Amino acid sequence: MIELRTDRLLLRQWRDDDLDALAQMYADPEVMRYIRDGSVQSRAETAAHLDRMRQHWDEHGFGLFAAELVETGQLTGWVGLAVPYFLPEVMPTVEIGWRLARPFWGAGLATEGARAALRFGLVDRELDRLVSIRQVENVRSARVMEKLGLTFDRRTTTPGNDRTVDVYAISRPQYLDRSVRTR
Repeated sequence: MIELRTDRLLLRQWRDDDLDALAQMYADPEVMRYIRDGSVQSRAETAAHLDRMRQHWDEHGFGLFAAELVETGQLTGWVGLAVPYFLPEVMPTVEIGWRLARPFWGAGLATEGARAALRFGLVDRELDRLVSIRQVENVRSARVMEKLGLTFDRRTTTPGNDRTVDVYAISRPQYLDRSVRTR
């Protein structure tokens, strides 16, 4: 069972009792605004996504972590790694991503959790490169990507919903070099 800890977050595997908080988050139009076509998800759709997140771990040995506050045990959302099948032009690759419930926005938790996930992917799992994909209007995610050291790779359109997205990337050598310089 893989777990990562930061100062404020426990990144852990998913549990059945996470569904209520996750369904509430996926039903929030502001949270879902920049996800696919911007539609909220039903509880059943959220349960199916929870199952897919668990299955991704089984298939790849990495995935999206449930992100909970160490202090309270409250689920804040998720952060981690996934294969971005929805954007075939960047394949093969792994995406680093995050999604937090609105009460947890603006506190630096996405960056904090993503830093741990970035290290997990590039150091522990020895992945060659990670990308992060955001709809161009999502400036909050752009700031997180830049704080993580990812750099702009390309602008493209996602098949199926024709939304314009920016792809940012970082290679394992870039990450390791940056890590050595910041020590």
